[in-house]
Amino acid sequence: MGVTLIAERLFDGEHILTDVAVTIGDNGIISAVGGGVISSAERLSGLLVPGLIDIQVNGGGGVLFNQDPTVAALQKISEAHSQYGTSAFLPTLITDRFPVMQRAADAVSEALSSDVPGVIGVHFEGPHLSEAKKGTHEQGFIRSLSDEELSLYAREDLGIRLVTLAPECVAVSDIRKLVSLGVHVCLGHSNASADTVEVALDAGATGFTHLYNAMSPLHSREPGMVGTALIRDDAWCGLIVDGHHVSPGAITLALKAKPHGKLLLVTDAMSLVGSDATSFPLFDRVVTRDGDKLTSSTGELAGSHLDMIGAVRNIHEWCGVELPEALRMASLYPAQFLGLGAGVIKEGARADMVLLDEGLQVSRTWSRGCEVYRRG
Repeated sequence: MGVTLIAERLFDGEHILTDVAVTIGDNGIISAVGGGVISSAERLSGLLVPGLIDIQVNGGGGVLFNQDPTVAALQKISEAHSQYGTSAFLPTLITDRFPVMQRAADAVSEALSSDVPGVIGVHFEGPHLSEAKKGTHEQGFIRSLSDEELSLYAREDLGIRLVTLAPECVAVSDIRKLVSLGVHVCLGHSNASADTVEVALDAGATGFTHLYNAMSPLHSREPGMVGTALIRDDAWCGLIVDGHHVSPGAITLALKAKPHGKLLLVTDAMSLVGSDATSFPLFDRVVTRDGDKLTSSTGELAGSHLDMIGAVRNIHEWCGVELPEALRMASLYPAQFLGLGAGVIKEGARADMVLLDEGLQVSRTWSRGCEVYRRG
């Protein structure tokens, strides 16, 4: 049976169209786009766009996944981010003890089996990182890759699995092993040389976690991780476009260096997104929000207070990226990176969609055909 919606304006991932019917099947997949307009169908005023996909979500709605690795927490995080257009996301666990990683994995598995909206897998950001580039990660939990962690990453009940690691801290053979297990390997929190980064990419790593941040910089005689990320056309790079992590000039450089399709908008969002709170504990520190900037009591940036539609607006307004491309950076390109059948509004795609008003604010969000947010 399904349901049909009539979009006043629709961005299908390539073109902006007018008065278009979108039919969603009972399985949460788009069964038709276009065709005859059904008089009884609901009409949507605004711009209907593909749902936004965030590959780095630490928390939201007052919940930090590290502190509450449960299904109930994932539900709260999903609800918080759906109001900002996120229809699919990877709950992200930063460096922590192995039992916490186990509980997080179990929560993600249960969330997937019980269809918690938006949860598509898990992102383990650490613990196999460089202490020199740890950022806000807890130094005492940083460690080498063990057999028990390899077994955890191998779990196929976790959906899409992404691991961020520092290539100088993980053997090339282990990177190949992770890739053979179906794990997406990203490089980050690393002080590696360009040569070390190249070897890791050749071993199967495919992306970089928050380009520019917590990685060896570009120098004249040593390109570092930043330079290699910009040079390699085959690698994807996440960008935190919140005005604090990366300057507009550095973003513009990345836009000029990378091919279309290889830059992804991410939030690195912490628990305060979708919450009125202004601080939260993080291990033995306190993170405080000043406006939209999060700072640890030890002085470093500690994630972000960014949401996905905010990232779209920022790169559109600050860097002159045309709206269709900004939307692709938040939908189609993350879907392509993850191998997820989403990021477009076309027959056969997941029915993940967002309705935007004239100010690019979110009016409604759908995840797999189910409405998960409606403003007002």
